[in-house]
Amino acid sequence: MSNRPRGREPDRERKRGQDRDREQGRGTEDTVPPLTRIIREALDRLRAFDRRRPRVWDAAVTGFWTVAAVLDYTSGGWRNTAHDNVTAPEFLVLLMSLGFSLPLLWRRTHPLAVVLLMTPISLVNIWTGAVVQASLLQLIPVFQIVLRSSFRTVGAAALLFVVPVLSGGVRIPSTWGQEVVSYVWGLVFVVLLGIAVRTRREYTEALVERAHRLERERDQQARLSAAAERTRIAREMHDIIGHNLSVITGLADGGAYAARKNPERAGQALEAIGTTSRQALSELRRLLGVLRDDHPDAERTPQPTLDELAPLIERVRRAGLPVHLELNGEPTPRSLTPGRQLTVYRVIQEALTNTLKHATGPTSATVALTYSPTHLDARITDTGTGTGTRTEGGRTADTEEAPPAAQGIMGMRERAALYDGSLEAGPLPDDTGWQVQLRLPLEESHP
Repeated sequence: MSNRPRGREPDRERKRGQDRDREQGRGTEDTVPPLTRIIREALDRLRAFDRRRPRVWDAAVTGFWTVAAVLDYTSGGWRNTAHDNVTAPEFLVLLMSLGFSLPLLWRRTHPLAVVLLMTPISLVNIWTGAVVQASLLQLIPVFQIVLRSSFRTVGAAALLFVVPVLSGGVRIPSTWGQEVVSYVWGLVFVVLLGIAVRTRREYTEALVERAHRLERERDQQARLSAAAERTRIAREMHDIIGHNLSVITGLADGGAYAARKNPERAGQALEAIGTTSRQALSELRRLLGVLRDDHPDAERTPQPTLDELAPLIERVRRAGLPVHLELNGEPTPRSLTPGRQLTVYRVIQEALTNTLKHATGPTSATVALTYSPTHLDARITDTGTGTGTRTEGGRTADTEEAPPAAQGIMGMRERAALYDGSLEAGPLPDDTGWQVQLRLPLEESHP
């Protein structure tokens, strides 16, 4: 395997994703008017600055409205909205103007406290008849409450805003048509605006959360797919190593026997061992090449099909196991997908490998393929016998070691179940051999 750091591949994938995002962003930006794009970028920068330094923005807003309130007092503009019978001294007007503007510094952190602080000032403002215009600044913390708090808190803030106005209307009935109605309409407008902004913000946050959830699900699905692929590759490596090493072992045993009597046959056995070894090594390199981080385009040769069945049986024969192939019926066009053909091939390969590894005595094998309109039946039998009855793991029942996890038969069953097929393995009657029987539905049998 490569010694290349594993972090390179995720970084490369992340960079590709960022490139795609930028490309998609450019495509979207091309359809946005220039003025809208400039305004949006400016707002994004302003929001980013506010997230980094919220106190700067709070101080700027507070300073702006404080200066406006003080200018309203020094210029005498408050007298234009004051009643004729105003009883408030000028220093009280200045204090009320500062009382409505300075608490805005905490409008986002403690908006309800700000409204509570402004309520008695508002009551004094209306009760004295001064009616400074800075009193409308109460709507700013009310807007923050609508954005962030529950509707019960919004109702409480609205009540704190309205009560001083209504009390002023009771004391000075002439203010009903001008001040009370304008204050109430201002409150209604701010509440509706806050609800609209809050709804839009929650909708955007829901979309962002959904996008993050989909990304997590995509990553989880990718990990599950990778785990399934690793399992498949492990099964393929088991088939390759088990089969080819069994063939090599049979050829080596036969070559050692032939070397004493027929050197020419021994040379043929050695040649066959070399061919089988190179083939096994090539297949292993192909599988391992797919896993290499630094070779994303590793060679992926086609998986075996039923057309490769004859060469498989020939290799087994050369390993010393006589195999007879029987074909009954004809496959209909497109009746077997490549995956189904690979399943049949691997089942036959595993069955013959188990016969090579575990059967004793004079042994022969038969592979019978029977095509029907709806199913393909593959029956692999051998005449080998042993010291006991072989288990599904391919070992004898009276061996000293416990049987392994039956990787071979279990893998064959998993392959068959993938296509709604079934597989049975067990001894023949009277312990005259072993059989593996696969029944696989054809593609046409599924609507």
